Amino acid sequence: MGVLEIESAEEFQKVIAAGGKVVVDFWASWCGPCMMMKPVLNDLAAAYPQVKVASVNVDDVSQPAMQYQIDTIPAFILFENGQPVKKTIGAKPLAVLAKELGI
Repeated sequence: MGVLEIESAEEFQKVIAAGGKVVVDFWASWCGPCMMMKPVLNDLAAAYPQVKVASVNVDDVSQPAMQYQIDTIPAFILFENGQPVKKTIGAKPLAVLAKELGI
């Protein structure tokens, strides 16, 4: 399925409310570690097809970042059935990211 680019706060709410597991990447284009994580997120989406992977540019869609108190990027939140259950920050290899998020 690949990584879904979230373009609005409304779209963000629809994606996490749809149910199941959703990993959301909070990032910005000026953030080097965020850009390093782009291929890792593609790998995550391929390796875990049962998990939706979504990406939110905090400069373009700031409301979800404020709502979930994202003050460091890249930040990753695992949502299950619309609720945040795990959070991790910083660039890391796929295996570490998956382990820290519990997927």
